Amino acid sequence: MKACMIIADGFEEMEAMGSYSVLNRGGVTVDLYGLKGDKAVSKHGLNVCGLKPFASFKDEDYSVIILPGGPHYKALEADENLKKLIKDFLASGKKIAAICASPTILGRMGLLKGKNYTCYTSMNEDFGGVYKEDYAVTDGNIITGKGPAAAIDFGLEVLKNLKGAQIAEEVKKGMYYK
Repeated sequence: MKACMIIADGFEEMEAMGSYSVLNRGGVTVDLYGLKGDKAVSKHGLNVCGLKPFASFKDEDYSVIILPGGPHYKALEADENLKKLIKDFLASGKKIAAICASPTILGRMGLLKGKNYTCYTSMNEDFGGVYKEDYAVTDGNIITGKGPAAAIDFGLEVLKNLKGAQIAEEVKKGMYYK
């Protein structure tokens, strides 16, 4: 089971690294792709290098595309190749997971019409679906998350969708055990 996460300069590190860590704990390999090359700088200055270039992406290798939030969502939304890939992924029955500002990309593409979803509250527009205040929401093959504080719940929701509720619950217990 493999996931890919696509980032660009300005990505929100809590959302990227939190969900990355949860998925890895659950046995999911997560490959990091740089939208604009092999490096990206997060919203708060974390330098990430050694990213796979988005130009080399092969969709048959992955079960889900993960889009963390942060100001980089503008670069993601402007990339026509990424938007085509999102549509192709959903058409083939694969999953898209987006958190914070990134669900707005899906909303503006018309992919949230008639769907339950969440996103960073101030980013919510009339996307034709039902906005939820939950930290993470799944509707069909679309998984959305609220914001940085929801990164772990979002990661667990993605994990549940990929490997089942039991694995997600085991990972959760391992992280929250008292």
